[in-house]
Amino acid sequence: MLDLVHLQKTFAPGTVNAHVALDDVSLHLDPGEFVTVIGSNGAGKSTLFNAVCGSFLCDRGRIRLGGEDISFAPEYARARQIGRVFQDPMKGTAPGMTIEENMALAYTRAHSGPFSLALSKKRYNLFRDALARYDMGLEDRMKTKVGLLSGGQRQVVTLLMCTLVMPKLLLLDEHTAALDPATAEKIMEITNQIVSENSLTTMMITHNIRAALTTGSRTIMMDAGQVILDISGEERKQMSVERLLRLYSEKKKEELDNDRMLFS
Repeated sequence: MLDLVHLQKTFAPGTVNAHVALDDVSLHLDPGEFVTVIGSNGAGKSTLFNAVCGSFLCDRGRIRLGGEDISFAPEYARARQIGRVFQDPMKGTAPGMTIEENMALAYTRAHSGPFSLALSKKRYNLFRDALARYDMGLEDRMKTKVGLLSGGQRQVVTLLMCTLVMPKLLLLDEHTAALDPATAEKIMEITNQIVSENSLTTMMITHNIRAALTTGSRTIMMDAGQVILDISGEERKQMSVERLLRLYSEKKKEELDNDRMLFS
């Protein structure tokens, strides 16, 4: 479903501020695979997502999604095939617009249809039914501006905006990190439900190592713009946080030092 082939990206090349953000990254995801992504700050996790979404063009390498080469496709074109939920609950929505209007915009973008038709009674009911499934009372607040919702409610709206029309790929960029523990757990339940029911190919960045090892079917660790660990199957089932940290130390000859990483 997703193939990243020898991706290379250096910011500010040829200057004293040159920074290699992606260093020969190659990765393959099968259809329906759910991969969690961990690594310290600056490891290249969000940069990798930005490359896939088309926020910038890579210096070298190819990106293929569903067999289509999107290496040079503009960001807006990729957005029709890729859904992304950010850590900041305000990203990905228009806070001054209502829940109904935000969902209509997302639905219209996917269908390339006129916005006026997106607010038809049929589509209103579609949006309402989608919200009602997750038991947060949002179906009764369709006329409420998104900026007035709680962080968890906004993340549910964003998730649904990304998956009203199923994308080929869903990217979750620490989408529960800004939420309190109870709300984060609820959002992960909804996330897992959507991904599982639709066999949705997904990548999720997290700083919670234990969650990374128990969510989805595969875990990769990035460091200095490279994928340094890639574990799945029985190896992942038997993997503990302590063993993963030892593998990192053996690989890098140093301890993982990052106060944002959560080990339990």
